[in-house]
Amino acid sequence: MTSKLYIRTFGCQMNEYDSARMADVLAASDGLAPTAHPDDADVILFNTCSVREKAQERVFHDLGRVRALKDARPEVIIGVGGCVASQEGAAIVARAPWVDVVFGPQTLHRLPDLIRARRATGRPQVDVSFPEIEKFDHLPPPRVEGASAFVSIMEGCSKYCSFCIVPYTRGEEVSRPFEDVLTEVADLALQGVSEITFLGQNVNAWRAPSPDGENGVADLALLLEYSAEVPGIERLRYTTSHPREMTARLVAAHGRLPKLASHLHLPVQSGSDRVLAAMKRGYTALEYRSVVKRLRAERPDLSLTSDFIVGFPGESDADFEATLRLIDDVGFDGAFSFAYSRRPGTPAADLPGQVPADVARGRLARLQAALDGQYRAKSAAMVGHRERVLVTGPSAKDPCELAARTDNNRVVNFRGDATLVDRWVDVVVTGAEPHSLRGELASQNR
Repeated sequence: MTSKLYIRTFGCQMNEYDSARMADVLAASDGLAPTAHPDDADVILFNTCSVREKAQERVFHDLGRVRALKDARPEVIIGVGGCVASQEGAAIVARAPWVDVVFGPQTLHRLPDLIRARRATGRPQVDVSFPEIEKFDHLPPPRVEGASAFVSIMEGCSKYCSFCIVPYTRGEEVSRPFEDVLTEVADLALQGVSEITFLGQNVNAWRAPSPDGENGVADLALLLEYSAEVPGIERLRYTTSHPREMTARLVAAHGRLPKLASHLHLPVQSGSDRVLAAMKRGYTALEYRSVVKRLRAERPDLSLTSDFIVGFPGESDADFEATLRLIDDVGFDGAFSFAYSRRPGTPAADLPGQVPADVARGRLARLQAALDGQYRAKSAAMVGHRERVLVTGPSAKDPCELAARTDNNRVVNFRGDATLVDRWVDVVVTGAEPHSLRGELASQNR
Protein backbone atom coordinates (compact mmCIF):
# COMPACT_ATOMS: atom_id res chain seq x y z
CA MET A 1 0.00 0.00 0.00
CA THR A 2 1.27 3.48 -0.89
CA SER A 3 2.54 5.50 2.06
CA LYS A 4 0.86 8.86 2.62
CA LEU A 5 2.18 12.35 3.38
CA TYR A 6 0.24 15.12 5.11
CA ILE A 7 1.65 18.68 5.13
CA ARG A 8 0.13 21.69 6.85
CA THR A 9 1.57 24.99 5.70
CA PHE A 10 1.63 28.26 7.63
CA GLY A 11 2.72 31.68 6.38
CA CYS A 12 3.98 33.05 3.11
CA GLN A 13 4.24 31.91 -0.50
CA MET A 14 7.84 30.88 0.15
CA ASN A 15 6.48 28.35 2.63
CA GLU A 16 3.89 27.18 0.10
CA TYR A 17 6.69 26.64 -2.39
CA ASP A 18 8.81 24.82 0.20
CA SER A 19 5.89 22.53 1.10
CA ALA A 20 5.47 21.57 -2.53
CA ARG A 21 9.17 20.76 -2.71
CA MET A 22 8.96 18.64 0.48
CA ALA A 23 6.26 16.62 -1.26
CA ASP A 24 8.46 16.31 -4.36
CA VAL A 25 11.45 15.13 -2.30
CA LEU A 26 9.52 12.48 -0.39
CA ALA A 27 7.67 11.30 -3.50
CA ALA A 28 11.00 10.81 -5.28
CA SER A 29 12.78 9.14 -2.34
CA ASP A 30 10.03 7.07 -0.73
CA GLY A 31 7.04 7.17 -3.07
CA LEU A 32 4.90 9.11 -0.58
CA ALA A 33 1.56 10.29 -1.98
CA PRO A 34 -0.22 13.37 -0.58
CA THR A 35 -3.28 13.09 1.63
CA ALA A 36 -5.54 15.81 3.02
CA HIS A 37 -6.14 13.89 6.25
CA PRO A 38 -3.48 13.50 8.97
CA ASP A 39 -5.26 10.38 10.26
CA ASP A 40 -4.31 8.59 7.02
CA ALA A 41 -0.70 9.78 6.91
CA ASP A 42 2.52 7.89 7.52
CA VAL A 43 4.47 11.16 7.60
CA ILE A 44 2.98 14.37 9.05
CA LEU A 45 4.84 17.63 8.47
CA PHE A 46 4.13 21.14 9.75
CA ASN A 47 5.82 23.85 7.67
CA THR A 48 5.87 26.76 10.08
CA CYS A 49 5.99 30.55 10.16
CA SER A 50 7.38 32.68 12.99
CA VAL A 51 6.41 36.10 11.66
CA ARG A 52 3.27 36.23 13.80
CA GLU A 53 2.99 35.06 17.40
CA LYS A 54 -0.35 33.38 16.83
CA ALA A 55 1.03 31.39 13.90
CA GLN A 56 3.83 30.09 16.10
CA GLU A 57 1.50 29.02 18.90
CA ARG A 58 -0.90 27.43 16.42
CA VAL A 59 1.87 25.01 15.43
CA PHE A 60 2.22 23.71 18.97
CA HIS A 61 -1.55 23.49 19.22
CA ASP A 62 -1.62 21.30 16.11
CA LEU A 63 1.28 19.23 17.41
CA GLY A 64 -0.81 18.56 20.50
CA ARG A 65 -3.68 17.37 18.34
CA VAL A 66 -1.55 14.81 16.47
CA ARG A 67 0.00 13.44 19.65
CA ALA A 68 -2.82 10.91 19.89
CA LEU A 69 -1.99 9.68 16.39
CA LYS A 70 1.60 9.11 17.48
CA ASP A 71 0.45 7.26 20.59
CA ALA A 72 -1.82 5.01 18.50
CA ARG A 73 0.74 4.46 15.72
CA PRO A 74 4.31 5.03 16.97
CA GLU A 75 5.70 4.40 13.50
CA VAL A 76 4.14 7.64 12.19
CA ILE A 77 6.80 10.28 11.55
CA ILE A 78 5.98 13.78 12.77
CA GLY A 79 8.16 16.62 11.55
CA VAL A 80 8.39 20.38 12.02
CA GLY A 81 10.00 22.53 9.34
CA GLY A 82 10.11 26.17 8.34
CA CYS A 83 10.96 29.27 10.32
CA VAL A 84 9.74 28.18 13.77
CA ALA A 85 11.89 25.08 13.37
CA SER A 86 14.88 27.20 12.41
CA GLN A 87 14.32 29.53 15.36
CA GLU A 88 13.57 26.93 18.05
CA GLY A 89 15.57 23.89 16.88
CA ALA A 90 15.87 21.18 19.52
CA ALA A 91 13.62 23.17 21.87
CA ILE A 92 10.66 21.92 19.79
CA VAL A 93 11.50 18.33 20.73
CA ALA A 94 11.91 19.37 24.37
CA ARG A 95 8.43 20.90 24.34
CA ALA A 96 6.84 18.19 22.15
CA PRO A 97 8.88 14.97 22.61
CA TRP A 98 6.71 13.10 20.08
CA VAL A 99 8.25 15.15 17.25
CA ASP A 100 10.66 13.01 15.22
CA VAL A 101 12.41 15.45 12.88
CA VAL A 102 13.05 19.19 12.97
CA PHE A 103 14.43 20.88 9.84
CA GLY A 104 14.89 24.40 8.52
CA PRO A 105 13.96 25.98 5.18
CA GLN A 106 17.47 25.33 3.86
CA THR A 107 17.56 21.64 4.87
CA LEU A 108 14.22 20.34 3.58
CA HIS A 109 16.09 18.39 0.88
CA ARG A 110 17.64 16.31 3.68
CA LEU A 111 14.23 15.07 4.86
CA PRO A 112 14.64 11.47 3.56
CA ASP A 113 17.96 11.12 5.39
CA LEU A 114 16.56 12.64 8.58
CA ILE A 115 13.59 10.27 8.53
CA ARG A 116 15.81 7.26 7.87
CA ALA A 117 18.13 8.28 10.73
CA ARG A 118 15.15 8.66 13.06
CA ARG A 119 13.91 5.19 12.22
CA ALA A 120 17.39 3.66 12.46
CA THR A 121 18.42 5.22 15.78
CA GLY A 122 15.12 5.82 17.51
CA ARG A 123 16.29 9.36 18.34
CA PRO A 124 14.79 12.65 17.13
CA GLN A 125 16.77 14.32 14.35
CA VAL A 126 17.38 18.08 14.23
CA ASP A 127 19.04 19.91 11.31
CA VAL A 128 18.42 23.65 11.13
CA SER A 129 21.72 24.60 9.52
CA PHE A 130 22.16 27.10 6.66
CA PRO A 131 23.90 25.26 3.79
CA GLU A 132 23.20 28.18 1.44
CA ILE A 133 22.11 27.11 -2.03
CA GLU A 134 22.70 23.37 -1.56
CA LYS A 135 18.95 22.77 -1.30
CA PHE A 136 18.31 23.58 -4.95
CA ASP A 137 21.14 21.30 -6.13
CA HIS A 138 19.49 18.31 -4.45
CA LEU A 139 15.81 18.86 -5.17
CA PRO A 140 14.08 16.71 -7.82
CA PRO A 141 12.37 18.44 -10.75
CA PRO A 142 9.13 20.03 -9.55
CA ARG A 143 5.88 18.25 -10.30
CA VAL A 144 3.57 20.42 -12.35
CA GLU A 145 -0.05 20.86 -11.36
CA GLY A 146 -1.78 23.39 -13.56
CA ALA A 147 -0.54 26.16 -15.80
CA SER A 148 0.87 28.38 -13.03
CA ALA A 149 4.01 27.69 -10.99
CA PHE A 150 6.28 29.27 -8.38
CA VAL A 151 10.04 29.38 -8.94
CA SER A 152 12.15 30.25 -5.91
CA ILE A 153 15.19 32.23 -7.06
CA MET A 154 16.80 33.16 -3.74
CA GLU A 155 16.85 32.35 -0.06
CA GLY A 156 17.14 34.50 3.05
CA CYS A 157 17.17 38.21 3.75
CA SER A 158 19.94 40.67 4.58
CA LYS A 159 17.80 43.73 5.36
CA TYR A 160 17.43 43.12 9.12
CA CYS A 161 14.29 45.17 9.66
CA SER A 162 13.96 45.66 13.40
CA PHE A 163 10.58 43.88 13.64
CA CYS A 164 11.42 40.82 11.51
CA ILE A 165 12.75 37.40 12.49
CA VAL A 166 13.29 36.16 8.91
CA PRO A 167 17.04 36.93 8.61
CA TYR A 168 17.61 34.84 11.72
CA THR A 169 15.45 31.92 10.57
CA ARG A 170 16.24 31.83 6.83
CA GLY A 171 19.75 33.28 6.85
CA GLU A 172 21.41 35.90 4.64
CA GLU A 173 20.40 36.54 1.04
CA VAL A 174 21.72 33.87 -1.32
CA SER A 175 20.79 33.87 -5.01
CA ARG A 176 20.36 30.85 -7.26
CA PRO A 177 22.54 30.79 -10.41
CA PHE A 178 21.10 32.49 -13.51
CA GLU A 179 21.32 29.36 -15.67
CA ASP A 180 19.64 27.17 -13.03
CA VAL A 181 16.62 29.46 -12.80
CA LEU A 182 16.24 29.75 -16.57
CA THR A 183 16.52 25.98 -16.95
CA GLU A 184 13.73 25.49 -14.41
CA VAL A 185 11.54 28.04 -16.22
CA ALA A 186 12.15 26.30 -19.56
CA ASP A 187 11.43 22.86 -18.06
CA LEU A 188 8.18 24.11 -16.55
CA ALA A 189 7.15 25.65 -19.86
CA LEU A 190 7.73 22.32 -21.62
CA GLN A 191 5.34 20.75 -19.11
CA GLY A 192 2.58 23.23 -19.91
CA VAL A 193 3.22 26.01 -17.39
CA SER A 194 2.49 29.42 -18.89
CA GLU A 195 2.57 31.68 -15.79
CA ILE A 196 5.64 31.92 -13.55
CA THR A 197 5.92 33.71 -10.21
CA PHE A 198 9.49 34.28 -9.02
CA LEU A 199 9.81 34.02 -5.23
CA GLY A 200 12.22 35.41 -2.66
CA GLN A 201 12.09 37.12 0.71
CA ASN A 202 13.42 40.18 -1.14
CA VAL A 203 13.11 38.83 -4.65
CA ASN A 204 14.33 41.98 -6.40
CA ALA A 205 17.65 41.72 -4.54
CA TRP A 206 18.46 38.66 -6.70
CA ARG A 207 21.86 38.90 -8.40
CA ALA A 208 23.88 36.20 -10.16
CA PRO A 209 26.98 36.02 -12.41
CA SER A 210 26.19 36.21 -16.11
CA PRO A 211 28.25 37.39 -19.09
CA ASP A 212 25.10 39.08 -20.44
CA GLY A 213 24.52 41.16 -17.32
CA GLU A 214 25.82 44.61 -16.49
CA ASN A 215 29.41 44.26 -15.26
CA GLY A 216 29.00 40.51 -15.60
CA VAL A 217 26.13 40.35 -13.11
CA ALA A 218 22.52 39.52 -13.94
CA ASP A 219 19.74 41.26 -12.03
CA LEU A 220 16.02 40.53 -11.78
CA ALA A 221 15.29 42.76 -14.78
CA LEU A 222 17.57 40.62 -16.97
CA LEU A 223 16.06 37.41 -15.61
CA LEU A 224 12.58 38.69 -16.47
CA GLU A 225 13.74 39.65 -19.98
CA TYR A 226 15.14 36.19 -20.67
CA SER A 227 12.17 34.40 -19.09
CA ALA A 228 9.75 36.39 -21.22
CA GLU A 229 11.46 34.92 -24.31
CA VAL A 230 10.95 31.29 -23.20
CA PRO A 231 8.40 29.69 -25.56
CA GLY A 232 5.10 29.04 -23.82
CA ILE A 233 5.53 31.62 -21.05
CA GLU A 234 2.67 34.12 -21.22
CA ARG A 235 2.86 35.96 -17.89
CA LEU A 236 5.51 36.71 -15.26
CA ARG A 237 5.18 37.88 -11.67
CA TYR A 238 7.57 38.33 -8.75
CA THR A 239 7.13 38.66 -5.00
CA THR A 240 7.99 39.88 -2.42
CA SER A 241 9.93 42.97 -3.43
CA HIS A 242 11.69 45.63 -1.36
CA PRO A 243 11.50 49.37 -2.20
CA ARG A 244 15.28 49.75 -1.82
CA GLU A 245 15.85 47.22 -4.61
CA MET A 246 13.55 48.81 -7.21
CA THR A 247 16.39 49.74 -9.58
CA ALA A 248 15.96 51.89 -12.67
CA ARG A 249 16.34 48.77 -14.84
CA LEU A 250 13.65 46.90 -12.95
CA VAL A 251 11.28 49.86 -13.02
CA ALA A 252 11.83 50.17 -16.78
CA ALA A 253 11.07 46.46 -17.22
CA HIS A 254 7.49 47.15 -16.19
CA GLY A 255 7.09 49.33 -19.25
CA ARG A 256 9.24 47.24 -21.59
CA LEU A 257 7.88 43.72 -20.95
CA PRO A 258 4.20 43.17 -21.80
CA LYS A 259 4.36 39.69 -20.22
CA LEU A 260 5.27 41.19 -16.84
CA ALA A 261 1.97 41.40 -14.92
CA SER A 262 0.44 44.78 -14.19
CA HIS A 263 0.47 43.95 -10.49
CA LEU A 264 3.28 44.50 -7.97
CA HIS A 265 3.42 43.74 -4.26
CA LEU A 266 5.68 46.42 -2.74
CA PRO A 267 5.62 46.46 1.08
CA VAL A 268 5.87 49.91 2.69
CA GLN A 269 4.90 49.09 6.33
CA SER A 270 4.34 52.72 7.41
CA GLY A 271 3.91 56.21 6.02
CA SER A 272 5.83 57.86 8.87
CA ASP A 273 9.54 58.56 8.36
CA ARG A 274 10.12 58.30 12.10
CA VAL A 275 8.54 54.85 12.25
CA LEU A 276 10.27 53.71 9.05
CA ALA A 277 13.62 54.69 10.58
CA ALA A 278 12.80 52.75 13.78
CA MET A 279 11.84 49.79 11.61
CA LYS A 280 15.19 50.11 9.79
CA ARG A 281 13.46 49.97 6.41
CA GLY A 282 16.10 52.10 4.70
CA TYR A 283 13.83 54.57 2.87
CA THR A 284 11.50 57.48 3.58
CA ALA A 285 7.84 57.84 2.68
CA LEU A 286 8.85 60.36 -0.01
CA GLU A 287 11.29 57.87 -1.51
CA TYR A 288 8.56 55.23 -1.57
CA ARG A 289 6.20 57.66 -3.31
CA SER A 290 8.98 58.37 -5.84
CA VAL A 291 9.36 54.66 -6.66
CA VAL A 292 5.60 54.38 -7.19
CA LYS A 293 5.60 57.47 -9.42
CA ARG A 294 8.38 56.04 -11.61
CA LEU A 295 6.64 52.66 -11.84
CA ARG A 296 3.34 54.21 -12.90
CA ALA A 297 5.11 56.38 -15.44
CA GLU A 298 6.23 53.13 -17.05
CA ARG A 299 2.98 51.23 -16.48
CA PRO A 300 0.05 53.58 -15.85
CA ASP A 301 -2.33 50.68 -15.13
CA LEU A 302 -0.04 49.16 -12.47
CA SER A 303 -1.96 47.65 -9.58
CA LEU A 304 -0.06 48.04 -6.32
CA THR A 305 -0.52 46.02 -3.13
CA SER A 306 1.48 46.37 0.05
CA ASP A 307 2.14 45.39 3.68
CA PHE A 308 1.39 47.59 6.70
CA ILE A 309 2.21 47.30 10.39
CA VAL A 310 0.28 49.56 12.79
CA GLY A 311 1.02 50.06 16.44
CA PHE A 312 4.78 49.75 16.01
CA PRO A 313 6.60 50.79 19.23
CA GLY A 314 6.54 54.56 19.54
CA GLU A 315 3.94 55.09 16.79
CA SER A 316 2.00 58.24 17.64
CA ASP A 317 -1.37 59.41 16.34
CA ALA A 318 0.53 61.74 13.99
CA ASP A 319 2.62 58.82 12.69
CA PHE A 320 -0.52 56.82 11.99
CA GLU A 321 -2.16 59.77 10.22
CA ALA A 322 0.95 59.94 7.98
CA THR A 323 0.30 56.31 7.01
CA LEU A 324 -3.31 57.12 6.13
CA ARG A 325 -2.08 60.03 3.96
CA LEU A 326 0.29 57.70 2.14
CA ILE A 327 -2.57 55.29 1.44
CA ASP A 328 -4.67 58.16 0.13
CA ASP A 329 -1.83 59.48 -2.05
CA VAL A 330 -0.69 56.17 -3.55
CA GLY A 331 -4.00 54.38 -4.07
CA PHE A 332 -3.41 50.74 -3.17
CA ASP A 333 -5.21 47.74 -4.60
CA GLY A 334 -5.15 45.76 -1.35
CA ALA A 335 -2.73 44.96 1.45
CA PHE A 336 -1.73 42.59 4.20
CA SER A 337 -2.07 44.65 7.36
CA PHE A 338 -1.38 43.71 10.96
CA ALA A 339 -1.12 45.17 14.42
CA TYR A 340 2.50 44.96 15.57
CA SER A 341 3.39 41.69 17.29
CA ARG A 342 6.53 41.39 19.43
CA ARG A 343 8.89 38.68 18.18
CA PRO A 344 11.52 37.61 20.71
CA GLY A 345 15.01 37.99 19.30
CA THR A 346 14.23 41.04 17.18
CA PRO A 347 15.49 44.54 18.07
CA ALA A 348 11.97 45.99 18.09
CA ALA A 349 10.92 43.63 20.89
CA ASP A 350 12.91 45.74 23.35
CA LEU A 351 11.95 49.18 22.03
CA PRO A 352 10.20 51.56 24.43
CA GLY A 353 6.74 52.95 23.74
CA GLN A 354 4.86 49.70 23.11
CA VAL A 355 1.43 50.76 21.81
CA PRO A 356 -1.58 49.52 23.85
CA ALA A 357 -3.39 46.67 22.12
CA ASP A 358 -6.75 48.49 21.99
CA VAL A 359 -5.13 51.53 20.35
CA ALA A 360 -3.40 49.31 17.77
CA ARG A 361 -6.65 47.49 17.00
CA GLY A 362 -8.48 50.77 16.48
CA ARG A 363 -5.82 52.03 14.10
CA LEU A 364 -5.84 48.73 12.22
CA ALA A 365 -9.60 48.94 11.72
CA ARG A 366 -9.30 52.47 10.30
CA LEU A 367 -6.44 51.48 8.02
CA GLN A 368 -8.23 48.40 6.71
CA ALA A 369 -11.38 50.41 6.05
CA ALA A 370 -9.37 52.89 3.96
CA LEU A 371 -7.69 50.11 2.00
CA ASP A 372 -10.96 48.24 1.49
CA GLY A 373 -12.55 51.37 0.06
CA GLN A 374 -9.75 51.69 -2.47
CA TYR A 375 -9.99 48.00 -3.43
CA ARG A 376 -13.75 48.24 -4.01
CA ALA A 377 -13.38 51.40 -6.08
CA LYS A 378 -10.76 49.79 -8.32
CA SER A 379 -12.92 46.67 -8.72
CA ALA A 380 -15.91 48.80 -9.70
CA ALA A 381 -13.76 50.62 -12.26
CA MET A 382 -12.99 47.28 -13.95
CA VAL A 383 -16.65 46.57 -14.75
CA GLY A 384 -17.13 46.57 -18.51
CA HIS A 385 -13.43 45.93 -19.22
CA ARG A 386 -12.19 43.00 -21.24
CA GLU A 387 -9.50 41.01 -19.39
CA ARG A 388 -7.10 38.28 -20.50
CA VAL A 389 -7.22 35.69 -17.70
CA LEU A 390 -5.72 32.32 -16.83
CA VAL A 391 -8.42 29.85 -15.79
CA THR A 392 -7.27 28.19 -12.57
CA GLY A 393 -10.10 25.75 -11.83
CA PRO A 394 -13.62 25.55 -10.41
CA SER A 395 -14.94 28.56 -8.52
CA ALA A 396 -14.56 28.30 -4.74
CA LYS A 397 -18.19 29.31 -4.20
CA ASP A 398 -19.84 27.46 -7.07
CA PRO A 399 -18.19 24.34 -8.53
CA CYS A 400 -20.37 24.72 -11.62
CA GLU A 401 -18.50 27.94 -12.43
CA LEU A 402 -14.86 28.65 -13.24
CA ALA A 403 -12.35 30.88 -11.50
CA ALA A 404 -9.56 32.77 -13.22
CA ARG A 405 -6.93 35.33 -12.29
CA THR A 406 -6.61 38.69 -13.99
CA ASP A 407 -3.38 40.43 -14.91
CA ASN A 408 -3.77 42.67 -11.85
CA ASN A 409 -4.19 39.61 -9.62
CA ARG A 410 -7.95 39.61 -9.02
CA VAL A 411 -10.12 36.51 -9.05
CA VAL A 412 -12.95 36.57 -11.57
CA ASN A 413 -15.72 33.94 -11.53
CA PHE A 414 -17.75 33.10 -14.62
CA ARG A 415 -19.73 30.33 -16.30
CA GLY A 416 -17.73 28.14 -18.65
CA ASP A 417 -16.81 24.62 -19.59
CA ALA A 418 -14.27 22.69 -17.47
CA THR A 419 -12.15 22.17 -20.59
CA LEU A 420 -11.05 25.81 -20.21
CA VAL A 421 -9.09 25.09 -17.00
CA ASP A 422 -5.38 25.99 -17.43
CA ARG A 423 -6.17 27.92 -20.60
CA TRP A 424 -6.02 31.64 -21.36
CA VAL A 425 -9.35 33.22 -22.25
CA ASP A 426 -10.86 36.68 -22.54
CA VAL A 427 -13.64 37.64 -20.16
CA VAL A 428 -15.69 40.79 -19.82
CA VAL A 429 -16.06 41.94 -16.21
CA THR A 430 -19.76 42.27 -15.43
CA GLY A 431 -19.76 42.96 -11.71
CA ALA A 432 -17.63 43.71 -8.66
CA GLU A 433 -18.11 41.80 -5.40
CA PRO A 434 -16.34 42.43 -2.06
CA HIS A 435 -13.41 40.07 -2.76
CA SER A 436 -13.78 39.02 -6.39
CA LEU A 437 -15.18 39.93 -9.79
CA ARG A 438 -18.04 38.54 -11.86
CA GLY A 439 -17.49 38.02 -15.55
CA GLU A 440 -18.63 36.32 -18.69
CA LEU A 441 -16.70 34.76 -21.56
CA ALA A 442 -16.02 37.17 -24.39
CA SER A 443 -17.76 36.18 -27.62
CA GLN A 444 -14.58 35.02 -29.42
CA ASN A 445 -14.01 32.29 -26.78
CA ARG A 446 -17.44 30.71 -27.19
